[in-house]
Amino acid sequence: MTYLWSVFTKPWSALPGDELGKLVAGLGFSGAEVPVRDSAYVTPAEAERLLPPFAARLRAEGVDVISVASGLDEPVFAACRAADVPMIRVMAELGPDGYTASAHRFRRRLEAAAPLVKRYGVQVGVQPHHGRFVSSALGVMDLLDGLPTEGFRVVWDAAHDALAGDDPGVTLPLVADRLGIVNLKNVVHVPVEPAGQSVGGHWKPWFVPGAEGLSNWSAVFDRLAAMGWAGPVCLSGQYSDPSVPVEERLVTDLAAARAASA
Repeated sequence: MTYLWSVFTKPWSALPGDELGKLVAGLGFSGAEVPVRDSAYVTPAEAERLLPPFAARLRAEGVDVISVASGLDEPVFAACRAADVPMIRVMAELGPDGYTASAHRFRRRLEAAAPLVKRYGVQVGVQPHHGRFVSSALGVMDLLDGLPTEGFRVVWDAAHDALAGDDPGVTLPLVADRLGIVNLKNVVHVPVEPAGQSVGGHWKPWFVPGAEGLSNWSAVFDRLAAMGWAGPVCLSGQYSDPSVPVEERLVTDLAAARAASA
């Protein structure tokens, strides 16, 4: 199976397009997800002006922009259409009012975005995320139920699937009709200092190289092959241990992912 090997460029979000394109291509990737955030080179306020030339500079280095990580405001949709970027990736945040109210609120945001999806021809990809977000593939599919399949996609994530206690043999077929991007990273739980007099341990996610975590990347690619899916695979570049440069870890993980997919 041939995949578009991509990387989330958050670690280098301040770089201009020409420098970023050279870096990403030099690491062995031919695709990139670009943050469009206030802290990045391309901000939401400047997206319509900056994203098209930014994406063009990446393409000049052989790197296609598969998606942006941003919000659902109309200028971001317009910028993506102008830059020929097919998807905006978002996550469903949970507020202090609880899961049900938060999910209903996010669903209303998706419904409000539906006319923009249609007008600009840009998809919305929703990613499950551990913690203060809708964390499971099933939860995201529930959020998207009834929305147009071609316009609203799932960004499946190996690490967050594992943190949710799920199995890619179950969740990938579950999202198959909406699968837009496969995110690859990996994770374990590590103990933290117990708080107060609570009974039982306290744990936190710790993001690790692909070969060391809870998610079995070989099983992921076996399932993708069985499904006949050949879309973008995006390495997230998220590692909790800062002692090794992220670039070095990504080169190793890309080689591992290629081997697992062979």
